Order: sequence, then structure tokens, then C-alpha cells
Amino acid sequence: MPASSFRLGAREGFRSFLPMSVGLIPWALVTGMAMISAGFTPAQAMGMNLIVFAGTAQLGTLPLIAAGVPLWLIVVTALALNLRFVIFSAAIAQGFRGVGTPTRWLAGHLLTDGVFANCLEKMLKVDDPRWRLGYYLAPSVWSWLLWQVFALIGVFAAGSIPKHWSLEFMATIALLVLLIPLAKQRPMLVAALGSGATAILLRGMPLRLGLIVAIVVGIGAGFAAEHWSRKDEAA
Repeated sequence: MPASSFRLGAREGFRSFLPMSVGLIPWALVTGMAMISAGFTPAQAMGMNLIVFAGTAQLGTLPLIAAGVPLWLIVVTALALNLRFVIFSAAIAQGFRGVGTPTRWLAGHLLTDGVFANCLEKMLKVDDPRWRLGYYLAPSVWSWLLWQVFALIGVFAAGSIPKHWSLEFMATIALLVLLIPLAKQRPMLVAALGSGATAILLRGMPLRLGLIVAIVVGIGAGFAAEHWSRKDEAA
């Protein structure tokens, strides 16, 4: 029965995530091509892809790596771009109650924006830990495989795919598909609007520092909106 509940959860998690996972394909292709364009060898590109496994951080730091900026700025930028996973982890942590620490570490490495958006609600409602684990791991492992395979294709296809196909624009669309469902709550919408507006206003800052400022503004705006929402509810 326990093993069966894991399979049932995995089956349902995979089915619900499958349509959303299509958005990973252009994103992974663009990341693979961008790494080669930044001067990486295929081995270096796939090494980064395996270790980092975070498309936003990879795409955000590649221009800095290519420009030869100081290492501390690359690290700070990567941390800032992945700061949202601290919030994601805190939000989904209750979904791993009853799951061992090594599995939690693995789950943390596999966490992506799409998996978070797909799994959060049900993982907090279901009591069976094996069902919850299957529901989380199936789409997570599927995301990891899709990402690695299509990034590898992008690595070897770099230079042969016409630039006018504008695949980088498709990656932005994939992010919007994830962002819109998450922005249905007021604090998240305020955070998205605040960070987006700041990023546009500060796009001329050197070394893309405007991006880091935009992330900080977005987080601050989101927390402020949540604080005022709770205050209004309590009043």
C-alpha cells in the first residue's frame, strides 16, 4: 500500500505538470546556446548545467562571466536571482513533513519554479507522505531530464539555429506562463510589478546592477503588501 501510494502520487503529479513542462524546452535550448556563446566548451557548459540547474541564474550570470567582472559580483548576482527559492522552500516545507533529510536535500536541488507552482497546493493538503513525495519527485525528475537533454541539444546546436528564430523571447514567454498563476495573490502581484518596473527604470546601470536592485525592491514590496493585507484582515 505505501509503495502504491507513491506511484499514485507520482502519476498524478506527472500528469498535472506535463503541459507546463513544455515551456522548459525553449528555455533549456536558449541556455545551452548562451553558454556556448559566452565562450564555454561543451564540457564546461554541461558541467555548469548539472551543478547549477537554475536557468535564471545561468542566463543572468553568463553576461557577467563573459565580461570578466569580479567573482564576488557573479556570486552575488546568482544568489540574488535564486533568492526566491528561499521563499519557495519556506512555503512548501510543510509538504515534506515525514520525509527524511537526505530526500529533502535531493528535493531541494530539484526544486524549480514550475514544480513549485504545480505541487504547492496539493502537497499542503494531503496527509500521506509517500503520496506527497511521489507527487513532487515525478515532475521534478522529469524537469531535470528535460532540462539536461534540451540544454545539451542547445550546446551542440549553437551556431546552427538561425538567430531570427528569437528563441530567447520564447524563454521569456515560458517565464510568464509560470508567473501569471503565481501572481493571483495581491502580495505576489505587487512584488512582480515593483521588481519589473524597477528593472526597466534601472536597465542602464553598469554591470546589470539594476537587476539586483529590482530583486530587492520586489521582495520588499511583496513583504509590505502582505503585511498591509494582514493588517486589513485583522481590522
